[in-house]
Amino acid sequence: MEDPVASQTNPTNILVMGIGNLLWADEGFGVRCVEHLSQTWALPENVHILDGGTQGLYLLPFLESADALIVFDAVDYGLEPGTMKTVADDEVPAFMGAKKMSLHQTGFQDVIATAQLLGRCPERLFLIGVQPVELEDYGGGLRPLTASRVAPAVQIAVDTLRDWGVDVQPGQTVAHDLADPSLTRDAYEGGRPSEDAACRTGDDRFFPVKA
Repeated sequence: MEDPVASQTNPTNILVMGIGNLLWADEGFGVRCVEHLSQTWALPENVHILDGGTQGLYLLPFLESADALIVFDAVDYGLEPGTMKTVADDEVPAFMGAKKMSLHQTGFQDVIATAQLLGRCPERLFLIGVQPVELEDYGGGLRPLTASRVAPAVQIAVDTLRDWGVDVQPGQTVAHDLADPSLTRDAYEGGRPSEDAACRTGDDRFFPVKA
């Protein structure tokens, strides 16, 4: 019997998206993945790289115009921190909503559901996720273990794109839908003030003075 996946034609328009919130430590994993992808690989014009952030239903038009979607995210799989897991096609919505870590997951699950109801959801869905180490650190960057998973996650995406017939070469891709340069990982984490200089759990004016 013919494999239905193998018999699919290669997608024409591909969206590679990272979702998450840079302000909450490992929540920024997906965004850092698309940043790394654009910095290290040259992609053709039919592959659109997008920092989806926490935009929720505002992402719907991007899905509607894509035949295939690769999404990076920090996902609570209930596994050991740093564990990577990939999920494809019909399983993606279930994993995006299985155990919420933040509002952006609820929002993206709604995006997929809405696109499916409209009959405009990409035919192929591929989620590359990592079990986060730390989320409760306002203004924090990726933890070292999570950061070490960025390059392998991007390599999985590159291999998937090649399986879909995309010519991917080492280099760079000019992507206009990524975060402002001031928010790149090096600039953001390098410019972060110390914990003593900036409260990371809220506005320190509302906390008692430490003895």
